[in-house]
Amino acid sequence: MIVEGIAELIWERKWGKMMKVTVIHGQSHKGSTYNITQQIIDKISSENKQIDEYFMPKDGPDYCIGCYKCFNEGEEFCPQAERVQKIVKSIEESDIIIIDSPTYCYGMTGQLKTLLDHFGYMWLSHRPKGVMFNKVGIVISTAAGTGANRVTKSLSQQLFWLGVPKVLRYSKNVNASNWVEVPNKIKVSIERDTSTLSKKVEARVRNASPGFKLKFMFNMMRITQKLNKWNMLDKDYWRENGWLDRERPW
Repeated sequence: MIVEGIAELIWERKWGKMMKVTVIHGQSHKGSTYNITQQIIDKISSENKQIDEYFMPKDGPDYCIGCYKCFNEGEEFCPQAERVQKIVKSIEESDIIIIDSPTYCYGMTGQLKTLLDHFGYMWLSHRPKGVMFNKVGIVISTAAGTGANRVTKSLSQQLFWLGVPKVLRYSKNVNASNWVEVPNKIKVSIERDTSTLSKKVEARVRNASPGFKLKFMFNMMRITQKLNKWNMLDKDYWRENGWLDRERPW
């Protein structure tokens, strides 16, 4: 009990405020991927945490129609802005971003990709959000057979281009089409894996900072924006943040 009390005290001193987690589920059913995500959330030791969950396609936008309004006029002019910006605001305010998706035909679900298509204006090459450069991301996927690793790689790349400096990946072949039928041996290994992953998350939250690759890509985009004569909305955004000079988002 004394050890637990000390651990909780250290945790509270580190945080000092509520930890916020945004979870984006690439599906609406609560199968293997969903259950693994819930294990990770439950094992993150802070009791003082706020979880905002979004289920695709119910909570997401309709398909991107390629109108370029978010790029050329501003994200508020997107035909799907109301739904997109609700999720963006949640992400901006969170310490941890979790995105999960079962494997559909060697890829993420179509409904999840529909949401991520609406985030393109926030990529490093356009108008990245400064607050993204200190967050931790977790990407999760399961498959009855193979392909889950490919999904987490793709999701990790999406978060990288949004400026998230640390992304933890977890993929699992569960040998079943639903959580109930997952063999007990695999569930035991998942239990062990999620415990390890949750500890890694705790060690990195609010300690995350961009590595060489992210800083290099940011500086490449900085050079591009200095030469930018095709989209003044992007260039003005970089200038207003001071990123064309000495300021950096980390």
